[in-house]
Amino acid sequence: MTATATRPGPSEDPLPGGAALPVAGPAATRRAALRLIRRDGRAFALMLALNALAAGAGLAGPWLLGRIVDTVRAGGGVRTVDRLALVILACGLAQLLLARYARYVGHRFGERTVARVREQYVDRALALPAAVVERAGTGDLTARGTSDVTSVARTLRDAVPEVCVAAAQALFLLGAVVVLDPLLGLCGLGVLGGVFVVRWYLRRAHGAYLAEGAATSALAELLAATAAGARTIEALGLQERRTAASERAVERCRRTRTRTLFLRSVLLPAVDVAYVLPVVGVLLAGGALHGRGGISLGAVIAAALYLRQLSDPLATILFWAEQLQSSGAAFARVEGLGQARQTRPAPAALLPHPSPEASPAPAAPVDDRIDVTAVHYAYGGGDDSRSPAAHRDVLHGVDLTVRPGERLALVGPSGAGKSTLGRLLAGIDAPRRGSVTVGRVPIAALDPAVLRRQVVLVTQEHHVFLGTLRDNLQLAAPGAEDAALHAALAAVGAEWAAELPAGLDTELGAGGHRPDGSQSQQLALARVVLADPHTVILDEATALLDPRTARHTERALAAVLKGRTVIAIAHRLHTAHDADRVAVMEEGRLTELGTHDALVVAKGAYAALWQSWHSHGPSEGSDSP
Repeated sequence: MTATATRPGPSEDPLPGGAALPVAGPAATRRAALRLIRRDGRAFALMLALNALAAGAGLAGPWLLGRIVDTVRAGGGVRTVDRLALVILACGLAQLLLARYARYVGHRFGERTVARVREQYVDRALALPAAVVERAGTGDLTARGTSDVTSVARTLRDAVPEVCVAAAQALFLLGAVVVLDPLLGLCGLGVLGGVFVVRWYLRRAHGAYLAEGAATSALAELLAATAAGARTIEALGLQERRTAASERAVERCRRTRTRTLFLRSVLLPAVDVAYVLPVVGVLLAGGALHGRGGISLGAVIAAALYLRQLSDPLATILFWAEQLQSSGAAFARVEGLGQARQTRPAPAALLPHPSPEASPAPAAPVDDRIDVTAVHYAYGGGDDSRSPAAHRDVLHGVDLTVRPGERLALVGPSGAGKSTLGRLLAGIDAPRRGSVTVGRVPIAALDPAVLRRQVVLVTQEHHVFLGTLRDNLQLAAPGAEDAALHAALAAVGAEWAAELPAGLDTELGAGGHRPDGSQSQQLALARVVLADPHTVILDEATALLDPRTARHTERALAAVLKGRTVIAIAHRLHTAHDADRVAVMEEGRLTELGTHDALVVAKGAYAALWQSWHSHGPSEGSDSP
């Protein structure tokens, strides 16, 4: 329905730090993982049971092979050996079938679970306040929704079943060695020496992978911003600065990835050594015991084979250890999105002592009146004493009342604070001091679903979604009939829609009709008509239309919105001429307020703007001298 405007104000570091989306802590991540397991608990339990049965079936082979050795040494017949060999074959086949079915169950569990993760992520991302997304940057949100979710998906689909199988096999194999002979079991436990290396790795890996993920998000954000603003960068000669920023981001990624590579280079060789030493120990101790008659040769062979087999499940666990750490950090970032919903800015007067758990829901607005009282606002919050220059107020003590049904125009030179005030009126941001209320309720404290029934912001940015023209319009009113859709298009002067080959069923975007800038903006305005809010804020919403089309669209929209409040951030001053009142912004302050005629007669700032606009000619559409 609307597009979020790019945050105005001074340029920021392309590698955001404090504005990043939150990351879930270890406890929250574990709780989230347990919730996912409980959602499909029967499948998870079946996977564990099948893995245990497969591991138990795998124990028979080495033990029966030891029996064969002892039988041959004792002079047993071929029939006994054949019978034991057939049992080994049957157990091996049973292990194969059980393990295969366990993996099948595990993969189905993983796919269902990752589907829930993806659906939850999309729901949470769509529920984020626009200001949270803007401060964090789309790169972080994109990286979490793509590479991080993919990492979690791979773990749930592949790593979880493999690790479950390997863990069951390792426990059963170690238990079998202890049952054969406790002393040999002690030698076998030497394989656990690798645990110390693994523990060293785990204590460092989680933070290292979180840092790698953050660096990747920052790089994605920088590249996306550079690509989107390529023409502006070229026009202003900022290529060297953006190249330097890109090199710093790439270097940060390189350092974080080198760190995780170093951790793996220590882990894997140390574990390889831990595999071999227990087998050597069992052979030496078993040989000594056998020489003294304390154990049979078959038992020594069986124990050695068990420990030799132990290397495979441990190798599997360690192979996936790196993926588990990486995906654990990724899952913490994905799950952290659920905490970002709590970061929606709230007015200081509403929450003097922030406590999300204890804060009552705000009351519903009693009417449509909007009041701006002593508002101060600074990008970044304005309270960071360590960097006062970076958070200087851009609005200073603004007072304004917008009456229901009024058409108000906000005008002023570029950088005067018009768009910033518009964002506060739309509830995207909250003031640092003062209040912005609708019906005596702080706008920024309203739930988004309630807020958008009250106030809608339309900017010069727009978006056309893949799908039909009907799909794009029904985003604002899912139950709207074709007659209402045609009426909304006609209201904003979108006559071109009637000429489309399939009418409302025409596909938009790649492979279909490609709307130009003015058509896309008319679609956004048509969605506003269908949404039917009581207040509409137009932030240069017709800037991409040619002057004649813009004039026609504004008049049509004004007729449709008659009786509703319209706040127009004026790009062309004929908008101010048609307004009931005009508010003039200069350097973040409201300096003049009145009707067009009264302000022209007053010969103040507005009169100068009006004279300058006329001297350049209305077709140029400039609002500044």
